[in-house]
Amino acid sequence: MASRSVHPPTVFDRLETEYRRFQELEAALIDPAVMSDPVRVAALVKERGALARLAVPYGRYRDLNLQIEEARRLADSESEPELRAYAASEVALLEEEQASVADQLRDLLYDRLAGTDHASLILEVRAGTGGDEAALFARDLVEMYRRYSELKGWTFEPLEFVPTELGGFKEASFSIAGEGAFRHLQFESGGHRVQRVPETEAQGRIHTSLATVAVLAEPEELDIVIRAEDLETDVMRAGGPGGQHQNKTESAVRLTHKPTGLVVVCRDERSQHRNRAKALRLLRSRLYEMIQEQARAERAQTRRTLIGTGDRSQRIRTYNFPQNRVTDHRIGLTLYNLDRIIQGDLDPVTTALIEHDRREQLGDL
Repeated sequence: MASRSVHPPTVFDRLETEYRRFQELEAALIDPAVMSDPVRVAALVKERGALARLAVPYGRYRDLNLQIEEARRLADSESEPELRAYAASEVALLEEEQASVADQLRDLLYDRLAGTDHASLILEVRAGTGGDEAALFARDLVEMYRRYSELKGWTFEPLEFVPTELGGFKEASFSIAGEGAFRHLQFESGGHRVQRVPETEAQGRIHTSLATVAVLAEPEELDIVIRAEDLETDVMRAGGPGGQHQNKTESAVRLTHKPTGLVVVCRDERSQHRNRAKALRLLRSRLYEMIQEQARAERAQTRRTLIGTGDRSQRIRTYNFPQNRVTDHRIGLTLYNLDRIIQGDLDPVTTALIEHDRREQLGDL
């Protein structure tokens, strides 16, 4: 087809190959000779399920293409004005549906190529340079992500918080789960700089402080297997804010992964059992992050530019409160709606980052 040269051939070749295989599996699963073999049926059903996520919408896209061509032929061949108008309206409706399916396909392809098809993620926020003001800004970032989760209908679950006397956070970790959550938040890793007059500033001077964010994909248990013999578990009193119960019982849990030296601590829950479960989730995500780091480095070498390394030391964004301005330094994006963004309206930022990265992954597809 002439249009094939406009798009990356490998993308369409792979879609066509998977779609044809999906059709073969559909036919095989209604074949009596195949259905009589339970072991083979189970294998085919599993393969069909893996292909269906892309094959079903791609099949719909192909069907719509044929319907649009047929509707256009009818519109061009009709002599009656009313019938021509009706056919033209059918073309418009079909094209609108096809555009919607194309958007869905782009998201699915991007998720697969970029590795963003995770069900949930863990965010870690830490106060950087700036003392108490940095801790207060870290708290504001946590609230921004919490409100964003509420707006998107995602689940926000606290994992570990280390508060300061003024109500800020030295560090905080929390889980966010929901459709598209990892896709939208994958580029939040790095240094977040704030420029504003701190609550503790008596003379009205603008200060610059920093908080850092790390985004960790939360893998399934089967993705990362942690052997019991590789874990060292310590329990302790939780300490800090949280009431007498936390201080009197040994509910806090520290896990050390002996092969890698990774250490995680959870003390947010009153139950030792729940703290251990949360610590395991944190540990599993950090181990998964170590494994993915090499893959990301290899992926970066194949792209024209890289949105960000994901390193905490990289300054990625500035929040300038006096000017109501947010600047993402990686793609040169500047928005003058900081008041809305800090309240959780993050879509203008995350969508721009996704579109930039998706163009690099998929071209103009």
